[in-house]
Amino acid sequence: MILMPLGPNLIRVFGINAAEFGYLVASYGLSAGLSGFIFSFYADRFDRKKLLLIAYTGFLICTFFCALSDSYGSLMIARVFTGIFGGVIGSLVLSIVADVFQYERRATAMGVIMTAFSVAAVAGVPGGLYLATKFDWEAPFFFVAGVGVFVLSGIYYIVPSVAAHLDTDQPREKPIKILTNIINNSKQMWALLLSTVIMMGHFSIIPYISPSLVYNAGYRESDIYLIYLCGGAFTIFTSQLVGRLADRYGKYNIFKVFALFSLIPIFLITHLSPQPLVYILAVAVLFFIMANGRVVPLQAMVSNVVEPHNRGGFMAINSSVQLMAQAIATSIGGLIIIQQPSGYLDHYDYVGYFAITMIVIGIFVGAKLGEK
Repeated sequence: MILMPLGPNLIRVFGINAAEFGYLVASYGLSAGLSGFIFSFYADRFDRKKLLLIAYTGFLICTFFCALSDSYGSLMIARVFTGIFGGVIGSLVLSIVADVFQYERRATAMGVIMTAFSVAAVAGVPGGLYLATKFDWEAPFFFVAGVGVFVLSGIYYIVPSVAAHLDTDQPREKPIKILTNIINNSKQMWALLLSTVIMMGHFSIIPYISPSLVYNAGYRESDIYLIYLCGGAFTIFTSQLVGRLADRYGKYNIFKVFALFSLIPIFLITHLSPQPLVYILAVAVLFFIMANGRVVPLQAMVSNVVEPHNRGGFMAINSSVQLMAQAIATSIGGLIIIQQPSGYLDHYDYVGYFAITMIVIGIFVGAKLGEK
């Protein structure tokens, strides 16, 4: 949420192209994926709250160092280290929610959690872009690191200890056993594949939305915040609605509906040409709503394929797979796109076709989980 809207700004400041910016985005996902994979072997051996405090502290320190970067290379290194801690945070949050809420109410809970992304889009992205415009690109990173101190205090004082998964008579499995259990469990393998293809479809296009709006659609860089403001505002309400619908009518059914309808804004947003502001905002809002609508039931479906005493490890593996898929998809998008001297992004429509293919595959893979 910090980095992607700053695409045009960073491309100009560091003299890089769209592909190099994509690699900057991917660096976080690659390091986060690797750290999440290693963390999966130990995730179920400790109180999840304590692990969250450690991971979030490291995340804030590294975010602060992102702001101190004075070159493309140093920012890349700072993002890699930020990803090392960030790769752990997501799986911990989802594990905590899955531990606390029964499956019948879990999609509703996931819907509430997903509003965090919406609030970040509504408040964080416009605020970050304003700070970058008013001061410089480093300002949003300083701001997030500062606000994160208050969030860290909230975790410490408000979030309860989450250690019920430690109360089991079953012996702790060796790391290799955790992997073999997943490999031998068909539903868990289908769940990981589902996470992979959906993230591939999502992140092959999303890092390049801001540059394409500026260079392909003639959208003013100073107006980028409107895309996230409007899209995020709508998903604050729709994500919770999607969660309730998924609990009532079946997680897969709702996932399938939103996945199918998400193909429309994917096509439109990767074929943008200069259009009235209202049209561009409408396409962006539709994209946000449909993409968010896919993820809410997906997270609930994936969390249900594993028992609580192994959930932390599996969710860490799943988070790792998602982050690696994001990084690979971002890199694929960067390889396909050709940026002209004028800045125009050629072949962004090809990236859209790739994303559509991944989402369609995801619909068929989701059916293999067996939950309707």
